[in-house]
Amino acid sequence: MRVIGVQEYGGPEALAAHEVPEPHAGPGQVRIAVAAAAVNPTDTNAREGAYGESELPPPHVPGMDAAGVVDEVGEPTAELDTSRRHVGDEVMAIALPQRGHGGAYVQYLVADADSLATIPAGRSLVEASTLPMNGLTALQALDKLGLEPGQVLAVTGAAGTLGGYVVELAKDRGLTVIADAADKDRDRVLGFGADHVVPRGDDVAARIREIYPDGVDGLVDAAVQNELALPAVRSGGGFATVRRWPGVEGSDVTVHSVWVFDDYHRGDRLDDLRRAVEDGVLTLAVADTLPAEQAADAHRRLAQGGTRGRLVLTF
Repeated sequence: MRVIGVQEYGGPEALAAHEVPEPHAGPGQVRIAVAAAAVNPTDTNAREGAYGESELPPPHVPGMDAAGVVDEVGEPTAELDTSRRHVGDEVMAIALPQRGHGGAYVQYLVADADSLATIPAGRSLVEASTLPMNGLTALQALDKLGLEPGQVLAVTGAAGTLGGYVVELAKDRGLTVIADAADKDRDRVLGFGADHVVPRGDDVAARIREIYPDGVDGLVDAAVQNELALPAVRSGGGFATVRRWPGVEGSDVTVHSVWVFDDYHRGDRLDDLRRAVEDGVLTLAVADTLPAEQAADAHRRLAQGGTRGRLVLTF
C-alpha cells in the first residue's frame, strides 16, 4: 500500500511516498480505507523525531487523524468489540504514529475497535478528519482542569483548531471564556462563543488580568506560551499544557499535562465529539485539501503559520 513518511527524521523535504505491505484487520480490529488525514503540529514533531525513536520500522509515518470507509472487520474479542462495525461504515479514528498500527498518512489504516467512531451526520470525510486528535485534546484539557459552570477559563491560541474547540466545548459546559486573537481573527473567536477577546502576544497575561484582576480559574495554553501565559491564572488555579511544560518552581498554580496519546482507546469520547458536532456545539473547518503526495507542501504551509482550519491530505 501507499504511505507518506520518512526514512530518516528531518524537514518537510524528507516526506515521500513509499510502498509497504498491505495490512489487514485482525481480531478486535477494523481496517479503514483512508480518504482523508488532517495535518497537525504533532505531525511535524513526529516527522522530526521530536517524540524519540519510533517502536515501528521506517518509513516513519506521521498523522494522528484519519477518516475513511471500513473495508475489513476482524472478529470480536473480549476486550475489543467489532460487532458494531460493518464494511462500508464511514468512520473517523485517532492514530499513533510511533507505535501500534502507526500513523494516519496511509492508504489503509488498521485500527483497534475502540479507537474510532462514526463520522458526524451530514459531514464529509474530509471535515471529519479534522476532529479526533484536537477534539480529544480539548476534552482532556477541560476534564483535567475540572472547572465548574460559571468559572472563568482563558484560552491562548483560540483562533486555531485546538483553541477553537476548547472555547466551544467550554461554553457548552457553562464556563465564562476569555480568549486571545489577532485583530484579523477577533470575529472568528467571538464566533466560537468567547465572552471576552484580548490581543494575542507576549503580554497576554497582563491583558487577561486587565479584565480579571485576580486571575482566571484555569487556562488552556493552545499557543504554547508557557511562562508568558501562566501569570493569567489565579493563585490555586489550573494550567493545561499541551507540550508537557513543567511549570515554574514555587508557583501554586497546578500544571496539568495534556497527552492525547493516552486517549487512543477512547472511541466513546470520539462519539461524544460526533454528537457535539451534530448538536452544533463544535465547528469543523477545513483550510484546504491536498493530495497525499503533497504532504511536504502541507507541512511547509503549516509551519508558515496563519492557517485557519486544518489542511487535509486526501488519498
